[in-house]
Amino acid sequence: MVDIATRVWNHRWKIDPIVRSLIDTDFYKLLMCQSVFRNRPNARVTFSLINRASHVPLAKLVDEGELREQLDHIRSLSLSRGESTWLRGNTFYGKRQMFRADFMEWFEGMRLPPYHLERRGDQYELTFEGLWHEVMLWEIPALAVLMELRARAVTDGMGKFELQVLYARAMTKLWEKVNALRDLPDLRLADFGTRRRHSFLWQDWCVQAMMEGLGEKFTGTSNCLIAQRRDIEAIGTNAHELPMVYSALAETDAQLANAPYEVLADWQEEHDGNLRIILPDTYGTAGFLERAPDWLTSWTGIRIDSGDPAEGAETAIRWWQTHGEDPREKLVIFSDGLDVATIKTLSEQFRGRVRVSFGWGTLLTNDFRGLVPNDALAPFSMVCKAVAANGRPTVKLSDNPNKAMGPKDEVERYRRVFSVGAQTPMEVLV
Repeated sequence: MVDIATRVWNHRWKIDPIVRSLIDTDFYKLLMCQSVFRNRPNARVTFSLINRASHVPLAKLVDEGELREQLDHIRSLSLSRGESTWLRGNTFYGKRQMFRADFMEWFEGMRLPPYHLERRGDQYELTFEGLWHEVMLWEIPALAVLMELRARAVTDGMGKFELQVLYARAMTKLWEKVNALRDLPDLRLADFGTRRRHSFLWQDWCVQAMMEGLGEKFTGTSNCLIAQRRDIEAIGTNAHELPMVYSALAETDAQLANAPYEVLADWQEEHDGNLRIILPDTYGTAGFLERAPDWLTSWTGIRIDSGDPAEGAETAIRWWQTHGEDPREKLVIFSDGLDVATIKTLSEQFRGRVRVSFGWGTLLTNDFRGLVPNDALAPFSMVCKAVAANGRPTVKLSDNPNKAMGPKDEVERYRRVFSVGAQTPMEVLV
């Protein structure tokens, strides 16, 4: 096992680059990339970094030259032979050859496209523009780089023994969480923490701790590189990016209203089983389910990623019951801002009513709250989102209006088209 504190003390970035591989990314990104490669190969999309936590002055903390070095290093990466073999030959979700030959041939020769970086006051403007299936692969590594550079900036002035104590305390904190969860009946939990992790080495340590502490209750990781190295399941389905871009490409209000279902129709052609998971909250869960075509009721489950998680699950249960489906055979995946207390509460509330699973993200792989002065290592909310497609702005409404994004006039149009009523704002922690 890596001595993380010593590695941090001794590290030079060429030995420990933040992003080590093109598959140091979330599994759902590769699944979505293949879908986009097949269904929308000519769409041009712009992604942009959005720091929701303006109190974290990234441009003051992170040196621009070092940031560029890390981003340039990522542009030099390509798939290794072993990584290609793993993607081509491994079994994912019980299916061999998940990734098609034409997609793999493209991916094996792909290098990430250029980026645009500018300092704007105390923040960075970081954008990526180009063909959708190329620029979308920047999202996860860009976030991982900035989160880890911020962590390195905070720990840079620490002494050797101070670092040992810091990581010992962080390890103890994580292990106490594992102990609090290990006896929870029927627990199914996966690591979803790549994008806002403290560091790659720390995420890898957290995964190993979960493997040992939770055993079969730990179902895998969203991180493909760690899944490959640790010989565990790669976990992930799809994200808001797909309906956001499909919707931006729509020409009329009628096409816009249908866009989220067009996404899932394309997805259904490629995937079955546990990959048929609905993410209904991009433009409001209640309206999405109310207008959903009947064929979606047969899908395996739903992921709850915003708003009140219990309310979202109850809405899904009522929808299945109304359509003659047995909720006890369906899967609900909770994935928004989870920590031990929420996991325990939701597990107990829905046990026996639906199959429950948890995608544990930032507060698994980056919970350094309270461990350094001024809470300078506390996680914060930062995203990298598709903001335009073929020149049109994208919009996300969410079940939490504090997560909404897009130009004001377009947000109002989307609220009208998708019949989104009053929503309850909730704090966005991570």
